[in-house]
Amino acid sequence: MAGRVIRIERVSSRGGIVEEPVVTSKGYQLADPAHGKHKHHAENATYVWTLDEAASLVSRGFSLRMGAKGKPPSLIAPKSLRIVREGDV
Repeated sequence: MAGRVIRIERVSSRGGIVEEPVVTSKGYQLADPAHGKHKHHAENATYVWTLDEAASLVSRGFSLRMGAKGKPPSLIAPKSLRIVREGDV
């Protein structure tokens, strides 16, 4: 069984800065690929409270909103994300 998720990383961050999942007042924001070109619209957002839940959805093809200080958050495709679990580090 896989260990607990300790972080989700962007494989190639913008400008070499470390980006992290953005936590809103509703939780981590993800986009369902079932919404196609409209998946980035706020009304189609999916929210979860834990990184474990977010990682599960990323593994199913959901995109995750990531950001860093000084950079506006952006939606990152699952193929550009790495899920790090305890025991991986």
